[in-house]
Amino acid sequence: MKRLFDSYIRYLEVERNASPYTVRNYTSDLLGNYLRGSEKGFFQFLRLKELSSLEEVDKHTLRDYIAWLMQQGVVRASIARKLSAVRSLYRYLVREGILPTNPLEKASTPKLDRRLPAFLTIKEVEQLLQAPDISTPQGQRDRALIELLYASGIRVSELVSLDVEQVNRESGEIRVWGKGSKERVVLMGRPAAEALSIYLSQGRPKLLGNKRNNALFVNRYGERLNERRVQKILDGHTSKAGLGKRVHPHMLRHTFATHMLDGGADLRVVQELLGHANLTSTQIYTHVTKSQARKVYLSAHPMAKERGRELESS
Repeated sequence: MKRLFDSYIRYLEVERNASPYTVRNYTSDLLGNYLRGSEKGFFQFLRLKELSSLEEVDKHTLRDYIAWLMQQGVVRASIARKLSAVRSLYRYLVREGILPTNPLEKASTPKLDRRLPAFLTIKEVEQLLQAPDISTPQGQRDRALIELLYASGIRVSELVSLDVEQVNRESGEIRVWGKGSKERVVLMGRPAAEALSIYLSQGRPKLLGNKRNNALFVNRYGERLNERRVQKILDGHTSKAGLGKRVHPHMLRHTFATHMLDGGADLRVVQELLGHANLTSTQIYTHVTKSQARKVYLSAHPMAKERGRELESS
């Protein structure tokens, strides 16, 4: 099984051109810490069931795996992701002729709890943006980084892979390589463009020193920032801003989408900017803030309109 797993990972990396993030997730979901037995990977479960071959797996095995994961306290969203990884593995095995049919093709997936994505209010975004000290190179970088995440809605993996030449500050356009190596153009407003201009003309040269690097965002050693460092940067500024919650890069993506739709943006435009292949992925953002819901209600409902006028005249 380990040999087949290694072959599958090579397929993801070479033929599917999967991102390191995707490969890491699939490795964790399938293999886990297989030798140490300390993870909830699919292969670990097969070892517990004393199944020595992937050919022995059927839809009943998958149901047992789901039940086992639930007993381990794994949330439904993570279970669905793990099942997706298992199904992808079996599609590969059939494609390569290793298995004649996919035994999991018709196996059902547990219904997901539909949760609204967490996002920041406009006031919280303003507090976060004011946190970096822009008199320092790191502060100029951090302000530009946060501005760009919020202004464009790009993923953190897309952010850290950006090179300087992908950004056009005059047109406010950024060429991004997203999931599946698909290129798209995202936009940024004047505040983000101005923050980038300051960082590129002042902060970035000081961080680079004598090094040469095409990376847009670099650390104090002149090397490309990684995703983990971006999270630490956000943690520091979130604490300084006194927001009382943890802000991760994806929350700023949620915030971008929510504020765009609250402001009247078309759902398909937001889908394009986010780089979602399916509209259903974007529809989760169609919730509205309480203030926006109240505003729409008071302007749209006939009796609410009348009541609103009474309140204004009293």
